[in-house]
Amino acid sequence: MPTRTARPRTAARTAAAAALVLVAGMAPALHPARAATAPASTPTPASAPAPDAALQRRLEQLVAAPGGPPGAIVVLHRTDTRTAAGTGPRTAGAAARTGTRDGGGAGRGGRTEVYRAGTADLRTGRPPRIHDHMRIASVAKAFSGAVALRLVDEGRLRLDDTIGRVLPALPAAWHPVTLRQLLAHTSGLPDFSASPEFLAIITEDPRHRFDSRRLLDFVADQGLRFAPGSRYAYSNSDNIAVALMAEAVTGRRYEALLEQLVYRPLGLRDTHLPQGYRLPEPYLHGYAVDPPAPPEDVSEAIGASGSWASGGIVSTPADLGTFIRAHASGALLSDATRRAQRTFVPGGASQPPGPGANDAGLAIFRYTTRCGVVYGHTGNTPGYTQLAAATPDGTRSLTFSATSQIPLDAALLARTRALQEDFVCALLRD
Repeated sequence: MPTRTARPRTAARTAAAAALVLVAGMAPALHPARAATAPASTPTPASAPAPDAALQRRLEQLVAAPGGPPGAIVVLHRTDTRTAAGTGPRTAGAAARTGTRDGGGAGRGGRTEVYRAGTADLRTGRPPRIHDHMRIASVAKAFSGAVALRLVDEGRLRLDDTIGRVLPALPAAWHPVTLRQLLAHTSGLPDFSASPEFLAIITEDPRHRFDSRRLLDFVADQGLRFAPGSRYAYSNSDNIAVALMAEAVTGRRYEALLEQLVYRPLGLRDTHLPQGYRLPEPYLHGYAVDPPAPPEDVSEAIGASGSWASGGIVSTPADLGTFIRAHASGALLSDATRRAQRTFVPGGASQPPGPGANDAGLAIFRYTTRCGVVYGHTGNTPGYTQLAAATPDGTRSLTFSATSQIPLDAALLARTRALQEDFVCALLRD
C-alpha cells in the first residue's frame, strides 16, 4: 500500500507525494520482448437515464466506495456503420465541428451513451460533462506516438531510426535505441521521472517550471537498463525522446506538430499541451482522496512541464473519444505503418493496467477482455485516472475518466478494471 502524507496537508504537497509514491512504488514488471473516426452522436440530455441501469449503479458504487473518486464519467460511442466506411481525418474533423455543447453526446451519424456519477466539482456539486477539460496523463503518450507514426508515413522518420542518428547529442550509450523501441517501451532508457533529483524538485515545488526539452538531462549520466529490444519496461523517458526526434527531423516544436498532425485533422478543439498548471474552464476537478480526511482539490497543484510529451496533455471526454477512434483504427496512417503499430509485446501493460489482458504495441495497447479486443491507452496522475479505448476498426469507443488517482489503492484499482471490462462488454454488444 502507498504511504500516506501527514496532515495538515497542502494540495500541492499532497499531489507531489502522490506522484512520488506512484513512481517509486509501482514499477512495472519486465517482460521478454517479441517481434494492429467517426462522427459523434445525437445528444443525450443530462437528465436522461443511463442506457444500462446496472452499469450506472456500479459506477455510482465506485464513487461511493471508501477512498473512491468524487466523480466519474464514462462515454460509449458507436458509429453508424452506414457511414463508417468513410471514417478518416476529414470525417472525424467534420464530426467534431458539428458537436454540441450540452452535457451529452455530440454530432450525428452514431450513438453516444454517457454514464456519470458523483460530481465534477465538490464545491458546486455540478455533474461531470463530456466537454469538461481534464488531465489525460499517460494517454498523452498515444498522441506523441500518433505524431511520430504520421512522420514515418511522410518519410521524415523511420521506425528503425536511432537516437544516435537523430539525436546525437544524447548520451552515446543510448545511441543504438530505435524509434520503434521507444514507442514499444523496449528501449531500456532510464526513467527521468524516477530520478532522485527530479523527485526532489517536484516534491519541493510541484509547480516548478521545467525545461521540457531537458528532462532527459536528469538521467543523462546513466546507461541503458537493458539491451534495446530485449525486454519491456514502461518509461516516461521514451516519449520525451520520441517528441525530441519529431522536433529534430521537422525543425518544428512538438506542440505545433500536435496541432498540425493530430488536432487539426481530427477537429480536436479542446485539446492542448500546456506548460503551466492552470486548467481551462470548465474542468473536471481532480482530488487527492485519503480517508478520513476530506478530498483535497489537486487539479492545479502540479505543472505540466515536468511530464510534457509523456503525460502533459489536457483534453475532454468528447475530444478523447474522437482521438482514440482514429488512433486505434490507424485512420491517420498507411496500411504498412498501421501493421507495424499493431506488433504487440505480450504482457506489456500500460500504467495503470487496462481491462483484461494487456499487450504493448507502438504507442497503443491491446486489451483482450472476455467480450473481445479493444485498443487504447490508460493514464493516471494526481487527481485523475483515465482509460481511452476503441475497436480495431474505430467504429466504437470508450472513455473512462475518474477524478482521483485510483492506482494508489490496489483494491480500488482491481474494482475499477473489472468495471472497465464490463463497460467494454457493453460497448461491444450489438
